[in-house]
Amino acid sequence: MDLDELADRLEEAAARVGPEVERTVHRQAMLLRGRIRANASGRPGPNVITGQYRSSWEIDAFPVPHGGGAEVGTNAPQGRRLEFGFFDMTDSLGRHYFQPPFPHVGPAVDALSPGYEHAFRQALDDIFGGA
Repeated sequence: MDLDELADRLEEAAARVGPEVERTVHRQAMLLRGRIRANASGRPGPNVITGQYRSSWEIDAFPVPHGGGAEVGTNAPQGRRLEFGFFDMTDSLGRHYFQPPFPHVGPAVDALSPGYEHAFRQALDDIFGGA
């Protein structure tokens, strides 16, 4: 391979970096949201009463230079209380709580973390393998 051929292959690979990173980030965010929702479907996570809390978990994707980012979260007011507990406290309405934590986010992150590195290594293989 001569230098012109190498330069062309590197340019092609560079053009694929952003879209591939964005795709990989979005896929990992979808996996995380799915795991959180599964963990929020009963013990040891929170029990399901109406399903509204579980379905409140959303993905907020956003652009970053040469790729994309995503936040997985909920606007449900009980989210932090369910994850971390609410020990012997009174809320702003004067209600007294002693609620143990029902972790569902932390365990989801822990379960998927080993796969993050693999997913991005695969993305690199896809970028440079196809160049």
